[in-house]
Amino acid sequence: MCHWMGVMFEQLRVERLIKELKQIFDEFPDERTGKNSQYEMADAGLGAFSVFFIQCTSFLEHQEEMKRTKGRSNAESLFEMMNIPSDNQIRGLLDPVLPKLLSPMYRIIFQRLEQTGILEQMRSHAKSLLIAIDGTEYFSSQKIHCAQCSHRELANGKTNYFHTVLTPVIVQAGNENVISLEPEFITPQDGHEKQDCEIEAAKRWVNTHGAYYARWNVTILGDDLFSRQPFCMTLKDNKMHFILVCKPDSHPHLYETVAFLAAQGTLGTYRKRVWNGKYGEIYTYRYASHLPLRGDSDAMQVNWVELIITHEETGEVIYKNAFITDFEVLETTIETIVRDGRSRWKVENENNNVLKTKGYHLEHNFGHGSQYLSSLLLSLNLLAFLFHTILGLVDKKYRLLRQELRKRKKFFQDMETLLQYLLFDSWDDLFSFMCKGLELDTS
Repeated sequence: MCHWMGVMFEQLRVERLIKELKQIFDEFPDERTGKNSQYEMADAGLGAFSVFFIQCTSFLEHQEEMKRTKGRSNAESLFEMMNIPSDNQIRGLLDPVLPKLLSPMYRIIFQRLEQTGILEQMRSHAKSLLIAIDGTEYFSSQKIHCAQCSHRELANGKTNYFHTVLTPVIVQAGNENVISLEPEFITPQDGHEKQDCEIEAAKRWVNTHGAYYARWNVTILGDDLFSRQPFCMTLKDNKMHFILVCKPDSHPHLYETVAFLAAQGTLGTYRKRVWNGKYGEIYTYRYASHLPLRGDSDAMQVNWVELIITHEETGEVIYKNAFITDFEVLETTIETIVRDGRSRWKVENENNNVLKTKGYHLEHNFGHGSQYLSSLLLSLNLLAFLFHTILGLVDKKYRLLRQELRKRKKFFQDMETLLQYLLFDSWDDLFSFMCKGLELDTS
């Protein structure tokens, strides 16, 4: 058993994952005609991925110089590249490639995380895996645009072109790690209103991937936008659970029922005192079962739970939110349900905000193209983030380095400098070199 687990963890090592990513790139369609095929599609894909992984836009330039002077480069030894294309060559080769062709890589990682027991440790209420969904804008311009761009008319009469993506991630309360899943790109046919766009993209993601992930017992988390009957029905049709924010303004009929139950004294109520380290807080839960989600005769029945946190001494409201769910709400379950519902914020804090502000530069235009380039590069950026997450889970040396060099920017700057001047035969050699320089105990 231990040997088998060791084998599975080996399959999550970055060297193995890069080899498998290369195989996926090898299958990318090549639309070139004639003899102009000096660079393989895998070189273009790995070249783009390496820039995101190292978080250095000039990484390939440094490696081209190293290959010229030393006959070999880290692009070859660490990223399996045969040749190093230029930025323009990479963009030209990747522009026609659909982002969904990267989906197998997400599935490979998910399966291995499950087989190693890592995902088992992330299960929450009812032994469920929590998948938080949220949309985020990653490109905006009044000049650059492509066929996949959405657009909005500005007050000054100009047109703003933009790209938005839905980023599902596996989350867990109290766990800083999030596991990225396949993104879903919001496209022009989804409409112009933000809500319509995100809802349609979310439905598309669930209908495409729901049957696959449902077998592992998953729960979808989302904000108030998603707590509408059509989307909830889509989740149930795909055998997925849900815990979704539910606000009074968008669910008037449901809250009329809540008010009626409260007036009758039949609304469930549970209170507890919590010490936060500085002062006492009062947690007040209200809950009810089998409420109509909307006012129609065919309204879906959902369960509802609310949490209000107040300062024990001042009575100040510190937090207030409510959720609908298909899980049974009882005094014994409401705490975990609410805790899990609140975990949806991790898709914004530990995922989207990290990608925008911690070196991944999600909103930077790395290349737009005329077809799918912008979306494909975004997918590769997400994969780089996922690879970093996996490294932190399974590679002790990488984990020690990240703990020592607490700022993400510092860690990647140090790695970039080393790779610019020194040749490493493997990722383990690189991490060992860094650990030795910092006098970290790796035994």
